[in-house]
Amino acid sequence: MSLQRHHRACHLCEAICGLVIKTEGEHIISIKGDKKDPLSRGHICPKAIALKDLHEDPDRLRQPVKKVLDAAGEPRWEVISWEEALDTTARRLVDITRRDGINALGIYLGNPTVHNYGMMTHQGNLFRHLRTNNRFSATSVDQLPHHLASLWLFGHKTLFPIPDIDRTDYFLMLGANPIASNGSIWTVPDVKKRIKALTARGGKLVLIDPRRSETAEVASEHHFITPGTDALFLLALLNTLFSEDLVRPRQLAGFTTGLEDVARDISQFTPEFAADHTGISAGEIRRIGRELAQAEAAICYGRMGVSTQAYGALNQWLIQLINIATGNLDRPGGSLFTLPAVDQVSNISPGGFGRHRSRVRGLPEFDRELPAAAMAEEITTPGEGQIRALFTGAGNPVLSTPNGRQLDEALAQLEFMVSLDPYLNETTRHADIILPPTSPLEHDHYDLGFHTNAIRNTARYNEPVFTPPAGSLHDWEIFGELGNRVALLLGLESQPVQPPWQIIDAGLQMGPYREQGLSLATLRENPSGVDLGPLQPQLPARLRTRDKLIRCNTPEPLADLQRLHHEFSQPRHGLLKLIGRRHVRSNNSWMHNYHRLVKGRDRCSLLMHPDDMRHRDIEDGGEVAVSSRVGSVRVRVEASEDLMPGVVSLPHGYGHNRAGIRMDVARRHAGVSCNDITDELALDGLSGNAAVNGVLVSVAPA
Repeated sequence: MSLQRHHRACHLCEAICGLVIKTEGEHIISIKGDKKDPLSRGHICPKAIALKDLHEDPDRLRQPVKKVLDAAGEPRWEVISWEEALDTTARRLVDITRRDGINALGIYLGNPTVHNYGMMTHQGNLFRHLRTNNRFSATSVDQLPHHLASLWLFGHKTLFPIPDIDRTDYFLMLGANPIASNGSIWTVPDVKKRIKALTARGGKLVLIDPRRSETAEVASEHHFITPGTDALFLLALLNTLFSEDLVRPRQLAGFTTGLEDVARDISQFTPEFAADHTGISAGEIRRIGRELAQAEAAICYGRMGVSTQAYGALNQWLIQLINIATGNLDRPGGSLFTLPAVDQVSNISPGGFGRHRSRVRGLPEFDRELPAAAMAEEITTPGEGQIRALFTGAGNPVLSTPNGRQLDEALAQLEFMVSLDPYLNETTRHADIILPPTSPLEHDHYDLGFHTNAIRNTARYNEPVFTPPAGSLHDWEIFGELGNRVALLLGLESQPVQPPWQIIDAGLQMGPYREQGLSLATLRENPSGVDLGPLQPQLPARLRTRDKLIRCNTPEPLADLQRLHHEFSQPRHGLLKLIGRRHVRSNNSWMHNYHRLVKGRDRCSLLMHPDDMRHRDIEDGGEVAVSSRVGSVRVRVEASEDLMPGVVSLPHGYGHNRAGIRMDVARRHAGVSCNDITDELALDGLSGNAAVNGVLVSVAPA
C-alpha cells in the first residue's frame, strides 16, 4: 500500500487548525499541522493527534443498536438494520406526538453539532415536521449570553465582535483561558504566540480571573476576582469612563444612541461599590478603565467565566458597551465582525427571545430553544406538554447540564428515546435506539460555525480521509431518511435530500466573495484553505437592527441592574464558590475515551487554596466531599495558591462511572461530574443560561 496525504481541519475545538494527515490503507501514519493553512499557520495542539484514537476507537458504534431486556429484566444491546432502526424511530416519534401533542417530543443537541456541518445543514429535514416547543441544546449552558448581547445591540444572534489580537495595544480579558481552549467564541489558533507578539510590541494583556490560569502565566497582569462579581467590575469600569469624561465612541457616534441613559442608570455602581465585592481595589479599577480608554486600540472580551454565571447576559452586554464607549468596536485592533465565505448572518434567522416559555418554570426561549436546565422537570412533571419522547444528537447532557443526577433519573422515565451518537455514554444508555453516524474522517468537512468567530477571514473544504464502510450513514443522511419517513407517516410528500457540500457550494457562489469567483471548486483546488484577508470595519452596513442603529439603552439588561444591586446589598454567606477549569487536552465530556488525551496524571481533582484547607482540617491529596443544595461528590483535593481564597475549582465533563456505558478508557479515568453538584435552579435570571460558575458549595474531609 502507498502512503496517501490528506488535508483536513481539526474539528475537536473552535480553533479549526489545518492538518496534514498521512495514511497507509486504513491506518493513520501521522498527523501534523498544515503550515500552509492561512488561519492556523501550522499550529496544532494535542487534541489533533487524538483524531487517530477517535477514528480507530473500538468502543465507537458502527451499526444501529436497540435496547432489549433479558429474562431478568436487565438491558442489553442488539445490532439491528438501518431499515429497522429508522422505521421504528419515525413510527414511535409520530405515534407519541399524535397521541399526546407535538410538545410531547423533546430535542437536545450537544456541542459537537456545530463542529459537523452536516448536522447543521440537515437537522431541519427532520425537525421541520416536528416543531415542538421543547427544544434544548448546549447553547444555554455555554454561550447564550453572547447571542443575546449580539441580538440586542447588533440585530443578529451570530454577529459576534471578534478580538483583533494581532493589531491591538491593550487587551482586557475576563473569565477566559484561551491558552487551554484555543479561544472560545473566538477562533484563534496559536494564541500563545499571538499573546507573546502583543507584549513584545509593547502591548498589554490584563486578565481578570478567580484562578491564575495558563493564560495568566503569559499575561502582563492578572487580578483575582470573586466569582459572580464581574458585572460589578464591568459597571465600575463603565462608570469610570463616564465620570472621567473618557467616553469616545469615535466612528460609532453617528449610529449609536442611548449611552446617556446608560450613564444615568449605572451611576450608583462606583469602583468603591465594586471593590467591596470583587476583591479588586477601586484604584486598580480606575487605572484599568483609564488605560483601556487611552490605548490607541483596545479590546474588552469575556468568555465562560462571565457567561455561565448569574449575570451572564448582563456581563456580555456590558463588555460590548465598554467597546462601544471607547470607540474600539468595529475598529482594527479592537473588536471586528467577520465576513465568512458562507455568511450565516445573511443566511439564517436573526433569532428571538421570550416568544414562548417553559411549561413548569416559565423560563424564556431563545431561538426557539428553552434553557437546558429545565429539561428534567419538563420530562417528570405530568400534564399537557410533558416530554414523553426524546431525540438527542451529539450530546451528553447527563454530564453537561446542571444537576445531572436529576436528569439521569428523568431519562429513565421516558416512553421512547433515540440518540444520534457514535457512543454508548452516560446519556445514550437511556436510549431505546442509537443511530451511529460515520467517523468524522469518513465524511467531508467545512466549518460553517467557526469561520463566523475567526481571527481572520479564511475558507477551507476537505474531502473525506477514509471511504465510509459499506452500509454506514452520515449524520445528514440519517436526518434525511428520518425526515422522509416521518413525512410519509404524516401524509406528506418526501423530499430529495441535497448533500451538504452542494449547499456550501451555493452559499459560496452567492456569498460575499462571489465576485472573486469563490466556489467549492476553488476550495478543492486549495485544500490548505483560501485566505480572504484580515477583518475589516463593516458598520453600520453589517448591522441587522431595523434602523441600522446600535441602541445601547437595552431595556432588559438595564432592568437587571436592580437584581444585581439588591443581591450585593445583602449580607454575605460563608460558603465557598465552585468554578470550572479547562485543559488543552479536553473539551467538555467528549474527549475522555482517547488514550492520548487522558494519559498522565489525574486531572479530575479539586483545586483549593491552602488557607481554606487549613481552616477545614483538609490535607493535601486527601479525599473531600464537595456538597451543594443538590448533592455531593467525593474527589481528591490539591492545594493551590493559583486560586483566590474562598474559591474551589473542579473540571467539567468527567463522571464516567455510571453503569451501562461502553467507553473503556473513560471508565478507567472516570473522575466525578461537577454537574452532579451544580444546581438546575441557579440560572442567569435574565437569559435562563445555566449558572454553573460561582456555585455555592461546602467542602469537608470525606
